[in-house]
Amino acid sequence: MKTQSHTMPEHLMKVQELQKTYVRGAGRGEKFAAVDGVSFEVAAGETFAIVGESGCGKTTLGRMILRLIEADSGKVWFDGRDLLGLSRAELRRERRKMQMIFQDPYASLDPRMKVGEIVGEPLAIHEPKLRSSERRQRAEEILRRVGVDSAAMKRYPHEFSGGQRQRIGIARALILRPKLIVADEPVSALDVSVGAQVLRLLQELQSEFALTYVFISHSLPVVAQLATRIAVMKAGKFVESGPAKRVLGEPQSPYTRELLTAVPEIPRA
Repeated sequence: MKTQSHTMPEHLMKVQELQKTYVRGAGRGEKFAAVDGVSFEVAAGETFAIVGESGCGKTTLGRMILRLIEADSGKVWFDGRDLLGLSRAELRRERRKMQMIFQDPYASLDPRMKVGEIVGEPLAIHEPKLRSSERRQRAEEILRRVGVDSAAMKRYPHEFSGGQRQRIGIARALILRPKLIVADEPVSALDVSVGAQVLRLLQELQSEFALTYVFISHSLPVVAQLATRIAVMKAGKFVESGPAKRVLGEPQSPYTRELLTAVPEIPRA
């Protein structure tokens, strides 16, 4: 008996020649490329890490691939669809498959909303016919999974530590069961021990929910723990990319070697 074949795109995401230019200052109006012709592919289930110093364009790139910032030119294919060519309504439907975890767990949660409302909000937007009781139940379930007690549902973000707030942000990103998570410096605002716990949680969730990560970081030690492949970014361009073991162990670019020499020891997963 033949098993049914499921046709899946070779890559969950493919980015080609993505470009974003800004004008620097109000005076002379000098242009600079925040993202300068970047191309890459991300396979389903992997962690593709983009690493570079502050200001290199990595956060702009992460937001562009989700169309939170519009690209000047280039292509983004996601799950077999031309993401930049979608209408607003089509993008809204597609967006439930891709979510973002933000850097700042303090600024990314609405202080006027209770945690239950924050986590359940994506369901209210994308599944408006869902009963409020079902929405509450699903919010409680995902909060428990990320290590936050269901009693948090009735409390406000300011009542929680940074690590707990980041877990709440992760719960919000996961509640729609997305395929892709863009994690933008998700542990940089946390102290080392709390950040390590959040990284372990992200690893567990990736396996459990069949997630694909685009992981943005300035920290090579963080990237070394999670990444299957690494792209090193400098001044809007990738200067090197490849399997994590090769990039960390045998860097080809002088800039990558500079970043590595600034780190006393790269911890291995």
